[in-house]
Amino acid sequence: MVRLHKFLAEAGVASRRAGEQIILAGRVAVNGEIIRQLGTKIDPRRDHVTVDGQGVRARRKLYVALHKPRGCVCSRKDEFDRPTIYELLPKEWDSLYSVGRLDYDTEGLIFLTNDGEFALRLTHPRYEVRKKYVVTVEGRVDEEALKNFTRGVVDHGEKLKAEKARWIPSHRSRSTVELELTEGRNREVRRLFESQGATVKRLQRTQIGKIKLGELKPGKWRALTEPEIKSLLG
Repeated sequence: MVRLHKFLAEAGVASRRAGEQIILAGRVAVNGEIIRQLGTKIDPRRDHVTVDGQGVRARRKLYVALHKPRGCVCSRKDEFDRPTIYELLPKEWDSLYSVGRLDYDTEGLIFLTNDGEFALRLTHPRYEVRKKYVVTVEGRVDEEALKNFTRGVVDHGEKLKAEKARWIPSHRSRSTVELELTEGRNREVRRLFESQGATVKRLQRTQIGKIKLGELKPGKWRALTEPEIKSLLG
């Protein structure tokens, strides 16, 4: 069972708030009966819903993992006409939107969906969904910098903080560090390194929750499995 205004929102008819107004206006019927009561619940599998006499069907929920390549944006349209991640998906999936964002020069795992509850669960700080990043910088990042990452640093009035930070063996002229974060502030990883005088050369998100980037190639996508979706919502 699902609340009627939520069903209308998930079907793409209107936002939840606008859906409430449509119901109050007497424009929605369930099994031929006009419904004006907010909070009414329906069974999308059995009940027939119409708006202004037109049938409304539940939209199939999609959950996609994409390996965002470097050199594209997460906006559907870009003012500088740069490539977008949506060009990598089937055209019929025009209802999908990204769960959070990765900036133009950042690569790695990102989810797309048409499920607002799923997106909220993964992006709101209160759920503390952990995300892992592998960062390559020129020169050496010392132990004190790693401690600062986990203690937290203040940048432009915002506290930036990693839950974990560790070295990954790499070439002598460069440092590779894995960071684990629970928040997604704007350019947070890059700003953490900039606060320590280090410039990021490569930044890749490798994991969200329990879902790893794995062998997914840049520019390629795959559908999340039911167990993966449940693990993210659990």
